[in-house]
Amino acid sequence: MSTPQTPMPQAVPPAWKDGYTSPIPVVRTHFGHALASEWTKIRSVRSTMWTLGVYVLIVLGFGLLLGLLIARSPSEYQGNESPLVPGFFGLLIGSVCLITLGVLTTASEYGTGMVRTTMTACPSRTRVLAAKAAVFFLVAFTVTLLSAGIVALAHTALLDGSGARQPTGEEWFKGTVGVSLYMALLGLLSLVMGTVLRHSAGAITIMIGVVLGPLVIAAFMYARSLEKLREVLFNYSIPSQLSVFYSDPSGPLGDSGPSGWDPLWIILGVTAVAFAGACALLQKRDV
Repeated sequence: MSTPQTPMPQAVPPAWKDGYTSPIPVVRTHFGHALASEWTKIRSVRSTMWTLGVYVLIVLGFGLLLGLLIARSPSEYQGNESPLVPGFFGLLIGSVCLITLGVLTTASEYGTGMVRTTMTACPSRTRVLAAKAAVFFLVAFTVTLLSAGIVALAHTALLDGSGARQPTGEEWFKGTVGVSLYMALLGLLSLVMGTVLRHSAGAITIMIGVVLGPLVIAAFMYARSLEKLREVLFNYSIPSQLSVFYSDPSGPLGDSGPSGWDPLWIILGVTAVAFAGACALLQKRDV
């Protein structure tokens, strides 16, 4: 009978004694990596360039066109509104572009299924949403500030020497920086809505309704019993709040409406609450 042979011990590679050592450097991820990832996404898709391009054309086109019309008869330019008021109309119409881009920044990933790859690379869902929000806000604010600034400079130049009053420093700041912050927050609110609904068409439709719905509803409230509700809907609708940045800084748009910087604080509070709700939903939902 043959005796069983004891297997010879095999030499263990030195690198395997304490576990496998990857030749690729392993770096602990942080918020900066998420920001870099979201910046690459938002600048590398065609929808961003097309949407922002149309947005700039609308803001500049309507602003400059109204500026030219007003410059032809500056004596008829009356009221307490800021001389920069032509920029309001372009921003109001262009808000549809920012709403669309904000929704697509998040909802499009759910539509294509790429959100699974994103969450695998960065399991912290709150970090992903915060990175998307930060990148989008900076892009929206920068583009709006440049567009509104060009319109403001052009309109001021058109009215120069015509006898019309020139904008004050506060009007300059509110008509450029202030309104750019408001528009960026409106787009950010759309981004949060896209995260909550995960459906591009539905989120865009709801946000357009939020922008235009209250003003349209208020216009058809003829009953005297609904007068107070009509006034609230009118004063606190987004178009009316947006016009506050171009109205007389010494008073509100209406008798009881927001004034000064109130619209900015209102939309900031609404966006913060919506963002917190979206973060809570992200932790409970499956991707």
